[in-house]
Amino acid sequence: MNLNKAMLIGNLTRDPESKTTPTGQNVTTFSVATNFVWTDASGNKQKKAEFHNIVAWRKLGEICAQYLHKGNKVYIEGRLQTRDWEGTDGVKRYRTEIVADNMIMLDTKGASNGADNASAPSDNFAQTAPNQDDEIQIENIPF
Repeated sequence: MNLNKAMLIGNLTRDPESKTTPTGQNVTTFSVATNFVWTDASGNKQKKAEFHNIVAWRKLGEICAQYLHKGNKVYIEGRLQTRDWEGTDGVKRYRTEIVADNMIMLDTKGASNGADNASAPSDNFAQTAPNQDDEIQIENIPF
């Protein structure tokens, strides 16, 4: 048995960039930052940021490009993939990415850059997660 699963909750570091492949498939890329906080031996709080490259294909890519913006908090679920290529200088390069299978927008309505999650599609690829302090509205239930 094998398992290749990545789950992140973090903030977009840049707006998504969407392109179309020569075969007509949509691909969207963006970056998500996650923070790791710990207390060192001398009792000082330490913080380290990790940056993750995300790739979303087809309909999920279109949704990410349309609704996500720099600073948005998101949940990304997918698999790790490492690509390699030879640079123009002849050096072999590597890039590890998360190929997204699912994305959930975690910002509340009106938060972060005015993104309006209430207008987001309600399919399996993009969902909104209500804040615990928000009252649930009947019109926000997708079924």
